[in-house]
Amino acid sequence: MKNRFTKLGAALMLVGMLSISTLIQDAKAQEESKFSMDVTLNSDIFFGFYPFFQGAYSINDKTDFTFYGILWSGGTGSGWGNWTEFGIGFSTEVSEGISITPQIGLLNGSLTSGLGVPVLGEGIVPNLTIGIDKSVLEGEIYLGYYYGLNHGNSTTLNFLHYWVNGGVKLTPMFSAGLHFEQLRFAGGSETESDAAYNYYVALGPYIQFADPKGGAFTRFTAGGDLRPDEMVTKSEWRQPSFFKLTVGYSF
Repeated sequence: MKNRFTKLGAALMLVGMLSISTLIQDAKAQEESKFSMDVTLNSDIFFGFYPFFQGAYSINDKTDFTFYGILWSGGTGSGWGNWTEFGIGFSTEVSEGISITPQIGLLNGSLTSGLGVPVLGEGIVPNLTIGIDKSVLEGEIYLGYYYGLNHGNSTTLNFLHYWVNGGVKLTPMFSAGLHFEQLRFAGGSETESDAAYNYYVALGPYIQFADPKGGAFTRFTAGGDLRPDEMVTKSEWRQPSFFKLTVGYSF
């Protein structure tokens, strides 16, 4: 009888340990399922090469805590004090397939501060992204205002950067659409109000290939400068064409 109870106790302990282990694994799996990350490698005619990442952690069914970073230093930003952008915010699903993501970024480098040497927190970037991901339709609206902070110098620089794109998922793997993008110098301290001008105003088509199961994707965007010659006040920034290539992976 004693041996029977001993074996039964050992069996119960084994079942209990297995149950606890299963619960721990399930908890870990649920915790991991709350976290997601998108990483892209980008190259365009103005900024050159720059990696980008966007992470999210689910707070509830509709809202995520978000964080992101752009390593502008890979391209043109290498000459702007190893220019780097990092920010946080949140994302809310306002309708099925439509999300709104307000964020605030911190700039580090030398572009917006006008110092000429790299500095931590040289500027801030309040920004907003609206994403559309339906069964057939896709699109994105982005608006970011790059505001230079004064670090004891007389001149800071501000920039407005935004784009709007939308397309159709023609197959589970292939989609195509239109992309509009503008980068504008918006003045700054100790500058004339009429000093603002556009670096480029681009419009053109894009094509995208993506893994239907999620994961890898690539997009190529091409277009031209919409500004007539008489509207180009800074001839050195005249862009005869515009192109951008992105390859990424969603974890």
